[in-house]
Amino acid sequence: MVRACPCSSVSVRAFLLRFAMTAIIALAVTATLVLLVWWLIRPSGLVERWGRLRLLSKRIWIEDALKYIHTCEYERRDVDRDGLADALEISGAKADHLSEMLEGQELITRRNGVLHLTEAGRDYAVKVVRAHRVWERYLADETGQHEANWHREAHRREHSLTNEQVDRLAAGLGNPAYDPHGDPIPTAEGELPPHSGQPVTSLKPGDWAVVVHVEDEPEPLYEQLLAAGMRPGVEVQLLEASESRVRISTRDGEQSFAPGVAGLLAVQSLAGKPGEGAQGEPLANLLPGEKGLVLAISTTCRKHERRRLMDLGILPGTVLEAVMRSPSGDPTAYRVRGALIALRTEQSRWIYISRQVQEAA
Repeated sequence: MVRACPCSSVSVRAFLLRFAMTAIIALAVTATLVLLVWWLIRPSGLVERWGRLRLLSKRIWIEDALKYIHTCEYERRDVDRDGLADALEISGAKADHLSEMLEGQELITRRNGVLHLTEAGRDYAVKVVRAHRVWERYLADETGQHEANWHREAHRREHSLTNEQVDRLAAGLGNPAYDPHGDPIPTAEGELPPHSGQPVTSLKPGDWAVVVHVEDEPEPLYEQLLAAGMRPGVEVQLLEASESRVRISTRDGEQSFAPGVAGLLAVQSLAGKPGEGAQGEPLANLLPGEKGLVLAISTTCRKHERRRLMDLGILPGTVLEAVMRSPSGDPTAYRVRGALIALRTEQSRWIYISRQVQEAA
């Protein structure tokens, strides 16, 4: 009689167990791979989204290039491959490839190295410019977003807005003619009026003018002008213009800029008329314990902020008292009709007051 070896049974069971585990692992790996492939190729999957992103990126490069060439033509400046590369912050090789792509789509032509928009390219560029400037107008008038962010946000949205969306948005805003920086907004038909104004440095010392345009690029220089209260609608007086500095007087007092910064300002002469500074001073000038009678809210105060100030009871004829300033100096607490409110310095600069409270009351 032959006996089965116990070790043989154990070996068989171990083999079967290993085989089962291997099969389970193989099935799990296969299922994972199938699920991964499905996730990649399904509608709205990673492959499709990557493809859409690639197309959107290509479209953004095209539209940014057309917009820059249009700006140069509008300002009567030539633009070549190197200028395009610098403006878009890309390599010369990529600028060459982009130019060839635009030529292939008959959006530009190249003559003696200078890039020119075709009629189709100009129409395309104007639509992008319109979308950008209408969106900036919307941000300025209908939202509380800080003005330093308008250009960046509009650049992001200009590539996704349809012509119909832009037209509806413009109609809701009353079809504005200018964006908040003073740039003209193209009409739905593509008409674009020329820039108005002259460089602030072209004024004679003592001349008054009103700011009609503030260039929003380069961004760091634009932010310097914002911090100094330079916006379209602000009345200024040129005090000095030299190779080292430009001194300007406003309601907020005297401002001094480097010539490169002042060069971003375009103004329209007031032919010797006194500026707004003769009609009051900013609320920001009040020290704690001092009072002022509200004369007006600056026209540079946007609709959203204007409504907020009026809701707080800040109207012509209202008496305000500066109560205290925060340890950092901003904001300041004011008493208005028995209530305390806090205003930032940039907000209180919009409110013009007279210190002749008793006489005016």
